[in-house]
Amino acid sequence: MLAAFAYAGLQRPNSTMGEDLVKIKQCLSLLDYLRQQNWTARPVGLSSEFVGLCPLHPETRPSFYVNARKNLFYCHGCGQGGDLIRFVELSQRLSFLQSLNYLEQQSAPSADTAVVREQAAAFYQGQLPHHPEALRYLQQRGLLDPGLIQELRIGYAPGGNLRRHLLAQGYSFELLRRVGLLNAQGCDAFYHRLVFPCCHEGHVVNLYGRSRGAAFAHRFLPGSRGGLFAWESVRQFSTVILVEGLFDLAVLWQAGFRNTTCAFGTHRRPRNSVSFPTYPVVRFTSSLTRTSTKPVNARLRVSPVDSSR
Repeated sequence: MLAAFAYAGLQRPNSTMGEDLVKIKQCLSLLDYLRQQNWTARPVGLSSEFVGLCPLHPETRPSFYVNARKNLFYCHGCGQGGDLIRFVELSQRLSFLQSLNYLEQQSAPSADTAVVREQAAAFYQGQLPHHPEALRYLQQRGLLDPGLIQELRIGYAPGGNLRRHLLAQGYSFELLRRVGLLNAQGCDAFYHRLVFPCCHEGHVVNLYGRSRGAAFAHRFLPGSRGGLFAWESVRQFSTVILVEGLFDLAVLWQAGFRNTTCAFGTHRRPRNSVSFPTYPVVRFTSSLTRTSTKPVNARLRVSPVDSSR
């Protein structure tokens, strides 16, 4: 396996580049980088090792091993091994200094955070069918259509298992903290919450967690992007229904009102992130998913939106 590496060429003399090396390795792990390059792998037993086809030479049987804990790789096929910088040197055919410059650009947060947000959304979605209490909560809020629940990718965060799942996939603790999936204590940020992925152009840019218990009701990932939910499709309509939250949106979508949107994000100000034209916008005077004797149409009022405000 990876007990010993033939490669020892990274033992370089101390220099002013030392701090840059540490910073790069902290911001972007080898496994995260390989996944960004579409490398697919499977875990090796219960260890922190992964194996897949070698990106450095053609092969049909996986011989390329990555140790996520040590942040090292070794290929039993071509004999190459080392850390992230060495891999970039070999795969991109760059010098050591060129590889450092390349990785400084690649270590920008947007690339790896997008991947881990998608993985978290998929994990939460897979948890939902296994928690009857979460399904009952959806029914209580008026969400009865399984197809819509699947379309919106609604999931459930029981708490205490996302960290273990993503670390087992090879994602670094520092990355999970930076994205906001773990809190300051290193525990799952979402606990006993229904989870809605918030997407833009097909990518998960934020997660919304709605507590079903006594905790603070609304939570988004800190520092993540805000905007209007499903705005790419909703903006095509001549009239838009603007609601308070995602449960209200889901109930209206279920009733056929696909021209419905709502604001999401830590700073929930849609006019700061999306330019509204001047056309009729229907606003709710109360939440649809709370008990009311009035029909849906009776709880709507129409008013123009002034895009200059």
